Formats: sequence, C-alpha cells, structure tokens
Amino acid sequence: MSRAETEFVIEPGRQDIIMIHLFDAPPDVVFRVVTDPQLIPRWWGPTFLATRVDLMEVRPGGRWRFVNIDADGREYAFGGVYHAVVPPERFVRTWEYEGTPGDVALETVTLTPVDGATRYVAQSVHRSVEARDAIVRANGARGGRDSMNRLATLLTELRGP
Repeated sequence: MSRAETEFVIEPGRQDIIMIHLFDAPPDVVFRVVTDPQLIPRWWGPTFLATRVDLMEVRPGGRWRFVNIDADGREYAFGGVYHAVVPPERFVRTWEYEGTPGDVALETVTLTPVDGATRYVAQSVHRSVEARDAIVRANGARGGRDSMNRLATLLTELRGP
C-alpha cells in the first residue's frame, strides 16, 4: 500500500533528480525489500519490462547489475558500486546504464520513518545538467513511478491480510 503518488523534483539547471514516495511499511521492511536480490525482479523497472538480477552485493564496495528485458528479448543493463550501506536508513551507489558508458550518476536512497510509514527519497546526481536532462527526455520518471507503484504493491502483499 502507498500513502501518496510518487513525487519528482526536477529543477531547471540542476544535475539531480529527486524521487519521493511514502510507503505504508516501516523502514526496516522497505530496506529489506529494496536490498533483496530475490525481490528486485518483482518491483524494479517499468511495468512493460522484466528484470533479472545478475549481481547484487549490498555492502560498501559491492557491485550490482540489473538487466531489463523487453518483449522481444532485448536487454538493457544497469549497474554500479555501493559506496555506503546503513540499514535500514540509507544506501549510496553509483548508477550507470551500459548503453551510455561513462555516464555515471550517484544515487542516495534515504528511508525515514513517518508515523509507521517510510518516506523513501532517491536523489540521483548526474555528471552534468545535460546528462540529467537526457534521463528526463527519455521519460525516466515513468520507470521510477512504475517501480514505486510496484514496490508499494509488493510491500502490501508481503504484509498480508
């Protein structure tokens, strides 16, 4: 269950994208779900793509690689390195789409308790305003919104009746 729609903060002339969502689950549960490689395929990415986790080492210096797969079998891989992992409060990792090598963003995900729920804030800082704007033009918000909605559904399913 989700208490709100996903909010995006995308200000002109800045290098970052901030995505905010409020989940009806405590931070420890949200953290567990977003760092469990078995659960990632159930919520990560746009609804029209499947997701495969090739690698997910949730620890400082650990690497990650997720692959989105379209209906025709084409693959779109993303990956990076975890720089900080502080359960259940936050993690920091690099984020790179393999289709645009060298275009690396730094993502910080912060989970804050709010009245029994969790405020999820993901801030992605890109290497330039132009790189950030390319994500915006590619409708990156759709994938983020789909992911947050799917994550809310998964959290509800895991909570049970």
